[in-house]
Amino acid sequence: MSNGLNIRPDGALDLVSLGALVHRLDPGIIPFRKAQECLIHVSGGEFNVAANLADCFGLSTGVASAMVDYPIGELIAERVKAMGVKPFYKRFKHDGVTGPNMAAVYSDRGHGVRAPVVFYNRCNEAAARLKPGDFDWKAIFTGGVRWFHSGGIFAALSETTAELIIEGMQAAKAAGAVVSFDLNFRQKLWNISGGENRAVSVIGRIVENVDVLVGNEEDLQKGLGMPGPEVAAKSKLDPSAFFGMIDKVVKRHPQIKIVATTLREVHSTTRHSWGAVAWVDGKTHVAPECELHVLDRVGGGDGFAAGFFYGLLNGESPEESIKLGWAHGALITTFPGDTTMATLEQVRGFAQGGSARIQR
Repeated sequence: MSNGLNIRPDGALDLVSLGALVHRLDPGIIPFRKAQECLIHVSGGEFNVAANLADCFGLSTGVASAMVDYPIGELIAERVKAMGVKPFYKRFKHDGVTGPNMAAVYSDRGHGVRAPVVFYNRCNEAAARLKPGDFDWKAIFTGGVRWFHSGGIFAALSETTAELIIEGMQAAKAAGAVVSFDLNFRQKLWNISGGENRAVSVIGRIVENVDVLVGNEEDLQKGLGMPGPEVAAKSKLDPSAFFGMIDKVVKRHPQIKIVATTLREVHSTTRHSWGAVAWVDGKTHVAPECELHVLDRVGGGDGFAAGFFYGLLNGESPEESIKLGWAHGALITTFPGDTTMATLEQVRGFAQGGSARIQR
């Protein structure tokens, strides 16, 4: 079945992501105000997609990002390498005192009725300094690239990051790549860099270059300035509100071939109902629903995007692609950290209706 995309059959890189690399400090279920120790997870919405595609799905991926020459940068670079992602770094020197820095994200996991809490230290972040001209796209795309991905978190960091996204997307288009963008609207970040009015203006210019858009109903409303749908959703897993906005999105951006998102109803921090939906070249597709017993909810959306992109890159039908994304996103919530620990066999098994019975 057609997905409306013209995907190159081959290329030296299956996907290149452009975005900020960060390290997330995770004290588990202990709130930070009482924490005595933390795990360190290497993350970044755009990087997570590339890492998942490389580690779980076996694709050749790369990430274009900022890297600071100091121990935190070395820690992050080691994890990028371990996940099998090819780095394309714009390097910065650390002055030993003020930076520039690799951003820190602080996120406890919450538990039961206590929600997770996320806050940042992105002061003097190296990635926010990235600007057009910092990457040699022609060299990066030598040998061919099939897919290019970026997102709204990186777009919100500074005036120059959004322009760099547009430059990268245009270079990717010229190289024959499909272009995707995850709206990933983060109110805290946009508040610092100009608020919702600037977000709508900036993201609107970015999305003019996009084939595949990832974002839920709220992302579409706040990121694209779309009015809410007339249809009222019966629950968080009811796709009618999402599908009710697609006509408006495609009317404004007629080049978009696919819009997809996860659906999540949070009953408690550790129990979620989970689904996914996609509009693909005029047709709607809905994944199954399941109940999640969540260990760490961070990264589920990026897990969905990676599985969904893999299906499309691998020539799967839209129905199978969305199930692969839904299954991989679900599995990521069962692991600590932001990136995958799943195998392709596990993803396919769950997508096809597998259970949690012990595997002997």
